[in-house]
Amino acid sequence: MAGLPFIRARVHLLPLLALGWIPACGDSGDTVTTSASEASSVTTGGPGGTSNPTSAGPDATSQSSVPTTSDGSVSAGETLADTTSAPQTTTGVSTGEPASTSGVNPSDGSTTSSTSGGDSTDGPKLDMGPKVCDPDATPATFDFIWIANSSQGTVSKIDTKTGVEQARYRTAAGPSNPSRTSVNQYGDVAVSSRDPGSIIKISALKQKCVDTNNNGMIDTSNGPNDVRPWGSDECVLWSQTFPSPGYSFGPRPTAWEGVSQDPDTCETPTPRLWGGWMDGQNTAHFVRLDGDTGVQLDEVLRPNWFGSGYGPYGGAVNSKGDLYAVGLETTLIHIDAETLVLEDIPVPPDLASYGFAIDKNGDIWVGSYGVNSMYHYKVGEKKWYPLGNGGGWVLGLQTDKKGRVWGAGTGPCRLVHADVATVKYVNANIPLPGCGQPWGASIDNEGFVWIVDKANKAFKVNPDTYAVELVVNGLIDPYTYSDMTGQGLQLVLPQ
Repeated sequence: MAGLPFIRARVHLLPLLALGWIPACGDSGDTVTTSASEASSVTTGGPGGTSNPTSAGPDATSQSSVPTTSDGSVSAGETLADTTSAPQTTTGVSTGEPASTSGVNPSDGSTTSSTSGGDSTDGPKLDMGPKVCDPDATPATFDFIWIANSSQGTVSKIDTKTGVEQARYRTAAGPSNPSRTSVNQYGDVAVSSRDPGSIIKISALKQKCVDTNNNGMIDTSNGPNDVRPWGSDECVLWSQTFPSPGYSFGPRPTAWEGVSQDPDTCETPTPRLWGGWMDGQNTAHFVRLDGDTGVQLDEVLRPNWFGSGYGPYGGAVNSKGDLYAVGLETTLIHIDAETLVLEDIPVPPDLASYGFAIDKNGDIWVGSYGVNSMYHYKVGEKKWYPLGNGGGWVLGLQTDKKGRVWGAGTGPCRLVHADVATVKYVNANIPLPGCGQPWGASIDNEGFVWIVDKANKAFKVNPDTYAVELVVNGLIDPYTYSDMTGQGLQLVLPQ
């Protein structure tokens, strides 16, 4: 059996691929009322961290070009970093214009100027303008939705155009209870498992998988019934484990940052990944991982985390890469991507927070199972807007490019449509024939709405007509309500 190119975590993490596990159960929907404790943040690693760091980030490794196989995959022994972070080709304009110099005449104070390399300064001058970079050539795709099969310990890769499940991957060596998935700007996915706590990365495209056994081909899943043994699927690129002590403490918030090309070098940095878990002393750990290796780069601690017995529950980034994360029923925090300073954001007393999303304006939407079914927080105003009762609970939600908010309504089951501009419901009772327990909402690359139903299925819905376009069956205890297509990230990519 071929092994994964796993990266050993730093000393404050457990060794990779821990095999111990605790039998898992489903997330609780019971409401627990208590008060949030005052807390301060502690940061480690990263630029501008506060004092008393507990650890420092590892030194960056050098990058080099690597050979590829005939099908475009990376040859064995190399990491994805070696193939995606090479500088892009740049183009420029040579003016041939000689450099000019200027000075002051010491005798009368008048200014003088001269041009080296020629006697005349009357010729035409060419304005170079801004440097032009070739587009980032990293292969990308957004034709898939990634839904975790929690009790099976797998994640499904489903074609959003056809509804066909193209692959299914194990998320750990044993039972792992995966839930949140997050897709980066190239289409690759990170999957968080709650028990034992871990995050893995899977390539969406075969040419970015790694031929670890050197057989000249990529060995990977080809459908829902082709689940390869742990460590043998060559599209699972890395795994990182965390010392969370049980199911309610394990990683849940999972969010890739967005990156853009450097205007001077034309290089595009590798996106980093945010995650979050809780230790046995109720301290929340927000970690930022290297996207190529899974190695932990930064960690921000928030003692006395309040989340009704659960660790951080959901998260998303803004255009700066800042992380916003929410707890179950209450607690909302913001972490600055540059300084790693953590800020507590006061929440309404009747908020029963659950699903979480950020719209194209950088503002926050929260699904709730309290008095109000949905809440909106305008970051610039620092103000909450409750939308009122939306016919029952709204759990997972997502916003789209046209300024619409879509929520998975349960108790009773339905799809909920709200409007970003007016902060009002448009239709809070859109039927989903045959639904059981809608839990997660997402948007695909064509703008269709997807609802993950715990009754082992997923719905694809037309956002204009509300018609159900197709239903995907065959899932096993699906439980995903994060940015499972990457379209949430697309809304806030840096320009």
